[in-house]
Amino acid sequence: MTGLILASASPRRAELLSQIGVNHRACPADIDETPLAGESPEHYVERLAREKALAVAADHPENLVLGSDTTVVLAGEILAKPESDDHACSMLSRLSGQTHQVMTAVALARGSDCQSRVSITEVTFRTLGEPEIQAYVASGEPMDKAGGYGIQGRGGIFVRELKGSYSAVVGLPLQETAELLAQAGCPVWQNWPRSKENQA
Repeated sequence: MTGLILASASPRRAELLSQIGVNHRACPADIDETPLAGESPEHYVERLAREKALAVAADHPENLVLGSDTTVVLAGEILAKPESDDHACSMLSRLSGQTHQVMTAVALARGSDCQSRVSITEVTFRTLGEPEIQAYVASGEPMDKAGGYGIQGRGGIFVRELKGSYSAVVGLPLQETAELLAQAGCPVWQNWPRSKENQA
């Protein structure tokens, strides 16, 4: 597959696309990510994914553009990226021993046409001790991640249970992404080379 643009600078999303054999190049979108008054978390992530895809597609009308956005939601409240170490510690203390939702939207645009999906995953944290919260924040890992943790990194040790899509929690729901690409005439399985193990 050629010609796909990822409207994100996230290395995690790029790695997930590469994992399923999707060739792409990154062109991050610059949009205002402030939630609208009274906006639901699900609408928020889907709107941002669509706006990212459409913003880049406006400059590259011949390309398919993939946009995505992830947010952590606790008791209906959006937990965005922490603004400071203290903010990250506060977020993790609130998530400790609780079940929260990770909402990730993916949108695929070509020109002004845009299709989108939302994946919602329930994540339960074990009870966290204050020293480990402080040590995790000191590592720097939480600072660019919604909710203040990365499940694919050191933050994975906090997760007791997950119901839904692991890849969506990392940053890109692969099933929904593959579905959108297939509907656009680009099924990812057409690009999978035969594995060496099966060539004997």
